[in-house]
Order: sequence, then C-alpha cells, then structure tokens
Amino acid sequence: MPKMKTRRAAAKRFEVTGTGKIVRHKAYKSHILTKKTTKRKRNLRKAAVLDATNVRQMKRCLPYM
Repeated sequence: MPKMKTRRAAAKRFEVTGTGKIVRHKAYKSHILTKKTTKRKRNLRKAAVLDATNVRQMKRCLPYM
C-alpha cells in the first residue's frame, strides 16, 4: 500500500501536543488591530485546542502527526 500524503496546508496550521490533542491558532489577529481592545488581542495570542467535532477530519489530513 502506498504512503499517505499529508495535507501541507493543515500541517503548517496545526500542531499535536504530547497528550495527542490538536492545537490551532486563533483568527482575527492579522490586521485592523486599532479598534480591538488590548485584552482581546492578548487572548487571541493563546493557542486553542481543536474542537472535538473537527478532530476526525484533521487526523485524516495529518496521518503522521
């Protein structure tokens, strides 16, 4: 059976933690930052754990992670 291909776009955006959870970065932190509060921007810096509804799809996109 041939090797499975990793979706490279997904590999650049998601990481797997030591416990096997998939982590993503939050959106809305690239531009138009003047109107966003400091607290909101600070919270957007933190990584978020991927929602359980999307985990199966991402495991398929990232077979070797």
